[in-house]
Amino acid sequence: MAVSISFVLLLAIVVVVLIRGGSVRLLHALACAAFGFFLASSGAGPYITRAMSGITGWISSF
Repeated sequence: MAVSISFVLLLAIVVVVLIRGGSVRLLHALACAAFGFFLASSGAGPYITRAMSGITGWISSF
């Protein structure tokens, strides 16, 4: 749980920086967030969660 919260905060910071830098507009960021919520509630959600846990575990092993 702590890894996913940290990852969400990291992604939130990246999105804020991209919006403030003008690379991504607010509407585009909201559309991507909505896509993420719908994707998480689909059948692919558990697979994505396991993949992200594996990646973060691999990175933390360094």
